[in-house]
Amino acid sequence: MKPYKACSCRDPETKRLLGKKCPDLQKKGHGGWFARYEAPKSADGKRRQPRIGPFDTERECRQELAKVLGTAANPKAHDERKTTLGEYLERRYAWRTSEAETGEGLKKSTLDAEREAIDLYGKPGLGHIKVVDLTDEHFRELYAAMRKLNRPEEQGDRSEILRRLKDVRATRDGKRLHSRPISEGRIRRVHAVLHGAMTDAVKLSKIRPDNPTDGVWRSKGGKRKQGRAKPLLWTAERVESWEKTGNVPAKVMVWTSDQCGAFLDFAEAEGERLYPAFHLDAHYGPRRGELVGAEEKDLSLERRRLHVLQSQSDDELDDTKTEAGYRQIPLDDETVRVLRAWHKRKLEERLAWGEAYQDAGRVFSYEDGTALKAEYLSSRFRILIERYGNIRAKAAEKWSVERIARKYRTTEAAVEVAVRMPLPPIRFHDLRHGAATMLIAAGVDDKFVSEVLGHASVSFTKDVYAVVAEELAEDATRKIAAFIPRQNRLAAVGANNVPSRG
Repeated sequence: MKPYKACSCRDPETKRLLGKKCPDLQKKGHGGWFARYEAPKSADGKRRQPRIGPFDTERECRQELAKVLGTAANPKAHDERKTTLGEYLERRYAWRTSEAETGEGLKKSTLDAEREAIDLYGKPGLGHIKVVDLTDEHFRELYAAMRKLNRPEEQGDRSEILRRLKDVRATRDGKRLHSRPISEGRIRRVHAVLHGAMTDAVKLSKIRPDNPTDGVWRSKGGKRKQGRAKPLLWTAERVESWEKTGNVPAKVMVWTSDQCGAFLDFAEAEGERLYPAFHLDAHYGPRRGELVGAEEKDLSLERRRLHVLQSQSDDELDDTKTEAGYRQIPLDDETVRVLRAWHKRKLEERLAWGEAYQDAGRVFSYEDGTALKAEYLSSRFRILIERYGNIRAKAAEKWSVERIARKYRTTEAAVEVAVRMPLPPIRFHDLRHGAATMLIAAGVDDKFVSEVLGHASVSFTKDVYAVVAEELAEDATRKIAAFIPRQNRLAAVGANNVPSRG
C-alpha cells in the first residue's frame, strides 16, 4: 500500500510497459505516483487490489490513499467510487418519489421544491463531481456563486461554476424568467436538500465516511442554539411590576385582548397611515415579510380572502418561510371594511402624486406607491407605542387632554384612549403571537389557527401557544367576575369575616 512512481513508457524491443522500472523516473515531471490497496474480495471470492493514480506528487497520492482506505472495508463504498453527485441526487429523488406514491412519503410541493433545487443548483453546480471527492469547499463555492446570480457581481465573474448555473436558468425572448437575486433563505433550502443527500450517502448508501456539508452553515457568534422562547402574557400583575421597575419579564410578550384593542384604537384615532396593516396583523398574524410582500392581486375583498404566496426579506421578494406558509387567510367583516377604506386612501394618494406615482402592486406601500421596507413597519409600530407612553406620562403630570394633543400633534380622541389604560411594550412580531393566542383563547379550532398562521403542524401551534392562551382565558374570567357585582356574594364575604362568638 506504499505509494510508488511509474510511467507508461515501453521497452523498445519487447514493447512491454516499463512501469516502475523506467530509468527516466528520476527525472522531474516524468511519470506519476500510484498506490494499490487491499479491497474486499469479489462475489466469486477472488482477491482485489485496485490501483489509484496517477498523482503529481507522493503527498497527493498518500492523501487519496488514506481517503480510500477509510471506506475500503465496505464493498459498497468501493463499488460506488465513480458515482457522481448528479447521479446520486437523481437516484435519491427516485426513492423519495416512490415513497410519496405509496402515501407515506413527502408532499408533492416538497418534492417539487427538491426537484428545482436539484435541477437549478445541485446538478449544474456540483453534479459532475464524484460523491467521494466532494469537500466542504465545493459547497461553499456553490453557495458563493448562487449569491452572485442576478446581481451586478455576476457580470465580472467568469468562474466555471457560475457559468453552469447561468446556463440552466430559463429564458424567454433573451431575458431570464427568474430575475430576482437568490436570497439567503433560498440558499439554505438548497443546502437542506444537499445536506440530506450527503447524509443518506453516509448513513444509507455507505459511500463515504463523513458528510462534507456539516458545518457549512454556522449559528451567529458560534453560540449554542437555545430552545424556542415561548410567549408570556402581560397580565395585570406583570404590567404593574413593569410600571414600577421598567423590567420586561421575557423576550416574547403578548398583549391581552384589551391591550391590543387599546393599541388599535390609539393607532386609528392618531390617524396612523399604516393602521390597516397593524389591524390585519393583530387579527390574523401574518409574518412581517408576508405583510409587506402581499400583492394586490392576491387580496380579494369580495371573496374575503388574502392569499399568502411570498415574503419580502432584505428588500427582496422570496418564498414564504415554510411550505405551510402558502395559505389563504379568511377575513372578517370589520377587516374587510378597514381594507376597503385603505384602498380608497391609496387611490386618493395615487391621484395626488399623479405621474410620479410608482405602483409596486403591493397591498401596503409608501404614499408614492413604492414597496414598503419591512423595517419601516416595525419602526412605525415602535413610534406609536412610545408616543402612547409619553402621552400617559404627561397625563400623570396633570396636563389637560387639549394640551397633550397640541404637544404631540395628535387628536384628543387618541389622548383619551392612551389615558384609559397602560400599554406595555412588545415587538412587532409579537402581534403575530398575540393573534394566535387570542384565536385559541376564543375557542377557535387549533387546526384552523395553525393554517391561518402558516405553521408546519397543529402540534407546533398547541405547544407554543396553549399555556399563554389558557392564561389569557383565566385573566378574562377574573375580569368578568369583577365586572359584575353580586350582593349575595358581598354579604357572604362579609359574613365570613365576622368574628365568631365564643
